[in-house]
Amino acid sequence: MGQTPGMTATTTDEPLGMGTAWDEACLAHLLGDDARARFEADGFLVVPGALDPDRVARLLAIARRSDEAYRREPGVGPHHVLNQHDLVGRDAEYLDLVDLPTTFPTVWGVLGWHIQLFHTQLIVTPPSPPEAMHGGYGWHQDNNRMNRDLDQAPQPRVSVKVGYYLTDLPEAGMGNLCVVPGSHRAGRPAIPMGEQPAGATEVTAAAGDAIVFDRRIWHSASTNHSDRTRVFLTVGYSHRWLRPKSEMDLGELRNGLPPIRRQLLGATTSANAWFDPTEDDVPLKTWIAQHVGAEAVAP
Repeated sequence: MGQTPGMTATTTDEPLGMGTAWDEACLAHLLGDDARARFEADGFLVVPGALDPDRVARLLAIARRSDEAYRREPGVGPHHVLNQHDLVGRDAEYLDLVDLPTTFPTVWGVLGWHIQLFHTQLIVTPPSPPEAMHGGYGWHQDNNRMNRDLDQAPQPRVSVKVGYYLTDLPEAGMGNLCVVPGSHRAGRPAIPMGEQPAGATEVTAAAGDAIVFDRRIWHSASTNHSDRTRVFLTVGYSHRWLRPKSEMDLGELRNGLPPIRRQLLGATTSANAWFDPTEDDVPLKTWIAQHVGAEAVAP
């Protein structure tokens, strides 16, 4: 079957990923049995030091420029939260996050090889007004309508997100991500505004840490009662048959990229390949089989 125009198929003489150093780094960060057990029990996993300080500084500079532009928009005040979607294509630094060796192996360790990038988001949370309520607000599970259409408990996982902390959050009350550990096995949350679900916790982290979380876990934003602006960036992955949440109008960006990146950014040989992929559609499967073992890609 022919290729879709603009898509480049995998060839046997090119690295599937980003080269030998990338291969070795991914193998050094495979999802171990203990970490997998924690993820399955809690619905999330914190990865310390996922970003090195130089990368944090570069991403933070990009985020600040975006936030400065947002603050100049009519009607935007000092307490408004920047919520910017569809980051890939805006800057090469964002592209480098889609297969970051410190977190990507956990993603495919949880979801498997039949995956894609489906959502990216930058959130900049300035200090809240003094009268703002404390704690989490807007408790939800990701993917919105999916939770009603798949009205069962537990629902299928379908997607996970990696959240990168670009600023230090050493304590609660700083605009932290709030989660309820283990809630991914429950149904949809029904929590009145101003109330917190039992077991809710505000995740603390250092700049450069990451959190990998199941889309089904109950989670929320929270108010920032500190004097620091909180910057948080998420990269979401799903099975390839799920429609992307971000526009991801990438044009020619896919061309010339390594095969695994092309897979993650939506390259495909046919419409049916979202459901019945060829080897050219899923080079990640080949990479895992070659470097980890055929048992790791078993159906």
